[in-house]
Amino acid sequence: MDPGTASLGVAVLEQNESSEPRCLFFSCLRTSKDEIMPARILQHYESLRRLVAEYRPEVLVYEGLFFNKNVRTALSVGAVIGVIFLLAGQENLSLYTYSPLQVKMAITGYGRATKEQIQDSLMMLLGLPARPRPDDAADALAIALCHAFAAKWHRLVEETGR
Repeated sequence: MDPGTASLGVAVLEQNESSEPRCLFFSCLRTSKDEIMPARILQHYESLRRLVAEYRPEVLVYEGLFFNKNVRTALSVGAVIGVIFLLAGQENLSLYTYSPLQVKMAITGYGRATKEQIQDSLMMLLGLPARPRPDDAADALAIALCHAFAAKWHRLVEETGR
């Protein structure tokens, strides 16, 4: 997930130990600026609960808030991250977070990759017919794929005992 108050990017990938990741779903959950913050947070929570009920994920993954100059934005995004934590706790799901740099490195091999470069890489890696849009949904897809790569690497390390 790419947490935000106005737009929460979400994506669902499927992967088993012997397969490459496959995209099942990606989108943005949007809220209106006209709504009060508690209503927006509740809307995100309810939407995420429906997605978890539909797709039954094994883990939740989000891009962490590692630096933000705007305190108001940081606090509101933090509230959305709190919703993700709450849902993970309620559903007994493991929770993972990645920085923007980790995501860019995993997807493109370059820590200063542009959104377009990331989207082009996602097309290639997941066999998508076009660049994933909107940006927040594409970011969520990149975050999910970053975790899929990390999880695969961790499984390989465990299997080899190194």
